[in-house]
Amino acid sequence: MRADISRGTTVPEVFETVTELTVNGRPSVLSLDTRVTLLDALRDHLGLVGTKKGCDQGACGACTVHVNGKRVLSCLTLAAQCEGRAVTTIEGVARAGAPHPVQEAFVARDGFQCGFCTPGQIMSAIALIDEERAGTDDEIREFMSGNLCRCGAYPNMVAAIREVVSEGNGNAVI
Repeated sequence: MRADISRGTTVPEVFETVTELTVNGRPSVLSLDTRVTLLDALRDHLGLVGTKKGCDQGACGACTVHVNGKRVLSCLTLAAQCEGRAVTTIEGVARAGAPHPVQEAFVARDGFQCGFCTPGQIMSAIALIDEERAGTDDEIREFMSGNLCRCGAYPNMVAAIREVVSEGNGNAVI
């Protein structure tokens, strides 16, 4: 802390760091405050606004992205922690310009309504399939439980995930 004499208060020190991130296969070098979350780096510094800021407390799953192929809540992850790791957002899941099979299934099965939670839901669904935890509807519901949907489109999301697995698109690695 340092004193702000003009106001008689203390102001926290700001520590900048150069962070090299690889997001959706593209390297980026950012100069960030060490406290910047991955979510804020993605949205505010890289312009990737597909990842949503819901609760900003790790409770809703709207900010789910993949880091080295594992799902993480980007609102609880510091950008600096992701240096040297591969970050994938909803903008990076398409295959050769075509939507990812999970994206297609969400559209076909009405796995969204307002759409706000959809990017996080899709990122979790892809990870769930990659983790081979989509054996039954109960397993799908259990392992998707960290992603909340205010519209209640859960049955359609489960159907979409089941469809991707049953069609042999279970190897949904990005």
